[in-house]
Amino acid sequence: MAKLSIRDLALQNKTVFLRVDFNVPLANGGQQITSDKRIRASLPTIQYALEQGAGLILASHLGRPKGKWNAEMSLAPVAVQLSKLLGKPVQMASDCIGPDVPKPGAGEVVLLENLRFHPEEEANDTEFSKRLAAQCDVYVNDAFGTAHRAHASTVGMIAFVPQAAAGLLMDKELQWLGKATRNPDRPCIAILGGAKVSDKIEVIQNLAKVVDKLLIGGAMAYTFLKARGEATGKSLVEDDKLELAASLIRELGDKLMLPTDHIVTEEFRAEAPNETVTVIPDGKMALDIGPATIAAYEAAVASTKTIIWNGPMGVFEMKPFDKGTVALALAVANSGAVSVVGGGDSEKAIKSAGVSDKITHVSTGGGASLEFLSGLELPGVAALTEK
Repeated sequence: MAKLSIRDLALQNKTVFLRVDFNVPLANGGQQITSDKRIRASLPTIQYALEQGAGLILASHLGRPKGKWNAEMSLAPVAVQLSKLLGKPVQMASDCIGPDVPKPGAGEVVLLENLRFHPEEEANDTEFSKRLAAQCDVYVNDAFGTAHRAHASTVGMIAFVPQAAAGLLMDKELQWLGKATRNPDRPCIAILGGAKVSDKIEVIQNLAKVVDKLLIGGAMAYTFLKARGEATGKSLVEDDKLELAASLIRELGDKLMLPTDHIVTEEFRAEAPNETVTVIPDGKMALDIGPATIAAYEAAVASTKTIIWNGPMGVFEMKPFDKGTVALALAVANSGAVSVVGGGDSEKAIKSAGVSDKITHVSTGGGASLEFLSGLELPGVAALTEK
């Protein structure tokens, strides 16, 4: 069912509780933000609410303070940076509940202190949820990256507000991930990489119902190849998943594309001597897909209309074993297809290839996007009001 959007709400003179994802990386004892990407991602929703005459209470977690105050995980530096980006004051609250939390007037912004300074947040405590909800007239969730967590600020407090809507960023995530996995333009392919089959079992099984081709790369490919009886040398293999991999090979049939050649080396280090092989010899490990596999995967990408990508093709953080991932990133960017890329390593991969601006949608939620691609219902989405 479609969920209520912030665009569906009357916000004039309303106090809006906006759950954002300000879980930014910090340095220098929590004083310096090293990337404000997540703050910038929230700006369209914040600015929209302010333009509509709302007073804004912003709430987020930061890090893992384990339910206790931790000065190195305070959101105070975020308030300073957000104020600069908005060009207006952002009032920093000393807590996220209680009498010290100011009530914003129309056009004003208050940032609550780290929700996870209270253990009740992650415990989805009912009383804590009520206290959060008592501060607002309406609730908006724009933190897709936390939508797979049933916490007080993402699920619990929604029972105590009259309306709960998706923010603009959340809307965009649901739109593109939903289209790619439920109603894609065809042909549709998925490119899956990463280290372990066990991390992607549900994704593979769910996408197999949707896509026309499934391209496998990364270390997880070698569990499949060993299950098929091929030599894998010292490559990373999940021996306890060989039976599962064999059953997936039978189930997927011609849909499944696996590497046919590999870049192998004797040791796991940058610039280690390497060679291209079709059969992995004993004593060597595969750290990237080879040129013939790249060419086959590029051809599949070039002839499709929808691409779902989650996970790198090799050890892309370590040259020269990034070639497969970078080549696929360029192929996806130049394909003209609708491309939806999962968060985490996949996002880093397209950045390293310099093609972020040519991808249709890059998800802001690593774990959340993975669960969505697995076909699981995200608690933070399910709790929102239906249209």
